[in-house]
Amino acid sequence: MGAEYSSRAISGVLSGSGAFCKFLSANDTGATGGHQSGILVSRSAIALLFGQESIRERILKRTVRIRWQDDFVTESAFTWYESKGELRITRFGRGFPFLKPDQTGALFVLVRHSREDYCGYFLEAEEDIEAFLDAFGLAPTQTNSLIDTGRIQPRTQEKLAIQEFIDGLREDFPASEEMSAAARRIYEAVYGQSGDGFSGPDKSLIEWTNMEYTLFRALEYARYGELIAGGFSSVEEFVRVANMVLNRRKSRAGKSLEHHLCAIFDSRQIAYTAQAVTEGNKRPDFLFPSAEAYHDRSFPVERLTSLAAKTTCKDRWRQVINEADRLKSRPKFLCTLQQGISGAQMDEMQAENVILVVPRPYIRTYPADRQSRIWTVEGFVRYVQEVEDGH
Repeated sequence: MGAEYSSRAISGVLSGSGAFCKFLSANDTGATGGHQSGILVSRSAIALLFGQESIRERILKRTVRIRWQDDFVTESAFTWYESKGELRITRFGRGFPFLKPDQTGALFVLVRHSREDYCGYFLEAEEDIEAFLDAFGLAPTQTNSLIDTGRIQPRTQEKLAIQEFIDGLREDFPASEEMSAAARRIYEAVYGQSGDGFSGPDKSLIEWTNMEYTLFRALEYARYGELIAGGFSSVEEFVRVANMVLNRRKSRAGKSLEHHLCAIFDSRQIAYTAQAVTEGNKRPDFLFPSAEAYHDRSFPVERLTSLAAKTTCKDRWRQVINEADRLKSRPKFLCTLQQGISGAQMDEMQAENVILVVPRPYIRTYPADRQSRIWTVEGFVRYVQEVEDGH
């Protein structure tokens, strides 16, 4: 039984309308040599098995369909024994593979999807059981009860959302813009931040970037995991695959920052042109308010702003100095995720009128006596809004 059953069970619980779990006892599996019929379920699951029906008869029984391990279906029965105060699942059919003495201690999960349709899972491997319990924040002593899906751990939701995205892809690697958008959607769905990110753009930029990195690494593993595990026939083949992976990583990282900045600017209704062409086919990452305004010589230069986006800037910051001739006398803004550079480099930037824009939590990694020169992402956003409003 593979590890895929824990993720199937987790997904099943999240898509169902109620769920229960318990460890199989020796009586459930027949390990005691007794003649007990079926799986004993705690009374907490009466509503799950019988809905709102009142139990008025001495023995109440109803037939349902249960799909086991997402594989095969049985016509089974839920039975309430009033005299014993016991609730059982019975009628599994001949050859049912999961209620044998050596499966004592397996985790049984039952999920309701409709009044007549349920799914059942048996998790036997310790890692599967731990993964399932961890997903819902359950201790082993908190089983034999209904599952509170509101306790699902964000990390589990994140993994499921990433896997759902990968499973839905029609190509090996989607365009970088699609990857960035997927990262923002997953972050919003899991952690409840709105699409505009304003928990604050500084925090959002970091969280979105981290999510995209996690998403990309999961996709890499899905695409290359078996190939790498299988080894390579030659050094040349290894180098070819390594270069392919590294080049895709480098290309994605730079574009990722641009895409997330676009999402921030769009959410604040800021006018801009991305990858605008200036003189000599130069391409600043962002021009505010537009490329048209930049090329309109009657448009006031003090209402133009440029922003470069570089994941790291330690050695590449000088590239932004001459990206727009009209703005030579204006500050050149550079947004980066670089965590810290030397005081000497910051002094060089100041001499060239380059202003760093850095997510607020990263500013503390820069020299303390020069941190006041750095703008937060929120500060830059407000500045551009004020410039575009003519203030």
